[in-house]
Amino acid sequence: MDWTSAAEIAEKVCTGSWTATAVIDDALARISAQNPRLNAFTLVTAERARQEAAHVDQLVAAGKNPGPLAGVPFAVKNLFDIQGEVTLAGSKINRDLPPATADATLIQRLAAAGAILVGALNMGEYAYDFTGENLHYGPSRNPHDLQRMSGGSSGGSGSAVGGSLVPLALGSDTNGSIRVPSSLCGIFGLKPTYGRLSRGGSFPFCPSLDHVGPMARTVQDLALAYDALQGPDDRDAALAERATEPVGVLSNDLDPHLRIAVLGGYFAQQGTDASREALRRVADALAAQATIEIPEVIAARAAAYVITNAESSNLHLPNLRTRAADYDPDVRDRMLAGALLPATAYLQAQRVRARFQKIVAEIFSQYDILLAPATPMTAPAIGQKTMELGGEEMLVRPHLGLYTQPFSFIGLPVVSVPLQLPDSLPIGVQIIAAPWQEAKALQIARVLEARGFRSAIPQT
Repeated sequence: MDWTSAAEIAEKVCTGSWTATAVIDDALARISAQNPRLNAFTLVTAERARQEAAHVDQLVAAGKNPGPLAGVPFAVKNLFDIQGEVTLAGSKINRDLPPATADATLIQRLAAAGAILVGALNMGEYAYDFTGENLHYGPSRNPHDLQRMSGGSSGGSGSAVGGSLVPLALGSDTNGSIRVPSSLCGIFGLKPTYGRLSRGGSFPFCPSLDHVGPMARTVQDLALAYDALQGPDDRDAALAERATEPVGVLSNDLDPHLRIAVLGGYFAQQGTDASREALRRVADALAAQATIEIPEVIAARAAAYVITNAESSNLHLPNLRTRAADYDPDVRDRMLAGALLPATAYLQAQRVRARFQKIVAEIFSQYDILLAPATPMTAPAIGQKTMELGGEEMLVRPHLGLYTQPFSFIGLPVVSVPLQLPDSLPIGVQIIAAPWQEAKALQIARVLEARGFRSAIPQT
């Protein structure tokens, strides 16, 4: 079965050209054939998927509307609760937890739209990772080069969508964990505004920074999923009142009134030729009107680290005291460092956050869209520890998020758009909008897609 998008699957299932059962059988066959290479899935929910597919087919046969994502197979990062399954969150420790008693809110919403869950996806332990490597379950691999990183922490999500095992996946993004794997695996990813999509039934990492969102091979699929995922939910206290603003069908045309700026300075100096060239091509395609710098961006990234370390370590203190040996040492040591931070450091980081929000809000009074690289480089090799950026040797694990952290730090909506330069692995560019302006970011991404910036096709 040859499908290119979730929208195509839903259209063919709704019209009876395909059955949901056939689509799910195809997806399960793809997973069986390719997952041993990619290591994207940690759980395949085959029996559940076949039952749900049969239900969708019954609705179609009865002349009822099965939903806008009818028959679309999807998978979720394994920090989302799946009823009857243990929520691993990439860890060894969580294996001892009882099975979830209900699906996460976002799984429920996709199912209500007709989509069909086929499994849970590999991830960095407790989401504290940019590489896609996992000490306990092995690395999820880049579908464009199996010896390279998928990115993290939603690495299995990037690998599964990038490798066309599923057309749609859910990830989480605290400091860049949707955008980094989207960039390295050559797909589209949406980190929505903080408080837009419910985190109900997902394992937390850093509550004041955690976002959840979709990853897909087309922008319209991203928008379809995003619309289905929206809505109020008592399970997430951070969810905003304005949580539902559907995007609908996107246009291929660029609004000439949109004010678009390229981010220079910090966002140009520390990258590679690939990240700079990708940004230049996107800026040229959109006829960006200016190049600007954001003040205090380095301080913002430092403050993001402090908040991440402090909040994550607080959540894990009981296990850090009793089961420290069961953590990946890299994750454990970062959390232990966070546990030693004085309260004054956390409070100062929050002050930096408030000031940076005001700085960026002023920039958005002058521009509608900001452009920046998603990652400073294409996918490093699995196991690679350092990389050269801006003439300096830097650690890979923290610095793959160089360009993503400042925007999740203040909760902005961002779409990562892929492109593949000649003789290169894929790399992404961030389309950044003001709070609650996901529709603008998605519309710009759709324009770029129409102009050739499409998900990369794996050659491996």
